[in-house]
Amino acid sequence: MDGVIRTVVGYAGGEEKNPTYRRIKDATESILIEYDPDIMPYEDILVEWSRMHSPISKRKTQYRSAIFYADEEQKKIAEETVKAMKNTSRGNEIFVDIEPVSAFYRAEEYHQDFIKKKGRMFGV
Repeated sequence: MDGVIRTVVGYAGGEEKNPTYRRIKDATESILIEYDPDIMPYEDILVEWSRMHSPISKRKTQYRSAIFYADEEQKKIAEETVKAMKNTSRGNEIFVDIEPVSAFYRAEEYHQDFIKKKGRMFGV
């Protein structure tokens, strides 16, 4: 996507320090997106996320759907995105947590660029 500088797979949203895949503790698997807001605004990232994501079932903490925001403007955009998802969900309940950014821990190397590494498993 134009404007996305890099992505990093990791863990966020928990209180416990240094989670890993084997010891996820109270964290959520997450993606850190570094982007140029002049090319790709936060809102556009969330629109793209909502097109690729269907959070219609409640999941345990590790796999839950969450949007992390850095300021009140991003929080407002996140709330509007989730509201739009609800309006087009055909009656399905939408499960997305909206929370302030917390500590982010980089996941193990085998999780980075997973689709590139294992794409054949997914027909990519």
